[in-house]
Amino acid sequence: MVPLSFANHLFHVVAPAALYWPAQKALLVADLHLEKASFYARQGQMLPPYDSRATLDELAGLIATTAAEKVFCLGDNYHDDGGEARLEAEAASLLTKLTQSTEWIWISGNHDRDVSGLWGGNVMAEWIGDGLALRHEATAETVLPEISGHFHPKLRVPVRGRHVSRRCFVKGQAHLIMPAFGALTGGLAANHPAIEQAVAGPAEAVIALKEKLVRFDLGFAPLPSQSRPVSISKKQLTLPLSVEETIDYFA
Repeated sequence: MVPLSFANHLFHVVAPAALYWPAQKALLVADLHLEKASFYARQGQMLPPYDSRATLDELAGLIATTAAEKVFCLGDNYHDDGGEARLEAEAASLLTKLTQSTEWIWISGNHDRDVSGLWGGNVMAEWIGDGLALRHEATAETVLPEISGHFHPKLRVPVRGRHVSRRCFVKGQAHLIMPAFGALTGGLAANHPAIEQAVAGPAEAVIALKEKLVRFDLGFAPLPSQSRPVSISKKQLTLPLSVEETIDYFA
């Protein structure tokens, strides 16, 4: 686990697309997109029908590793509104066990506005607590620092003479956008204008390696002088260089 500070809170990056929040004993993930393969199968595009099981197996492993007592799923939990009822039997059985053993919170997204908690868990549009807002899509004018999903940020980085695409977090002063957790999810370039608009200020892409974080400046425009950013104590935003490394990235 690699520590990551945001808005006066300590988190740990526990997988390429998951956070553990010690203060809440909670695991945070976004964009599971369960039953994406079965959705495409209905459109005539056949994909291996194991995406939901693969996603939930990984999530179950992280719950066991972290001993999380709470799970926040930040929207687009299913790939479409019918995915919840369509969830195949083995995946549904595993999900039911997970929601029974933890406090499970489904935050609805644009793909699953009608998520109902059929397999357990509580459903809400957003969660607010400890001075943070957890929601599906970032809001540029947020009052509280927020953690969200929706954009599936990825970054192409040079590695030994070739470019490799990696899931990443996008971190601004008041926004932390999580990468997609689902097995079959694609991604949007972390420096895409839509992400810049949502973050509304300077931001960096953050990729977790085994023992440290690597940071890439996204080159977003500074906040307009008339805007009033969320007030956050800067002294708690930077971890020691021994566990965090900053690298400039010019997109």
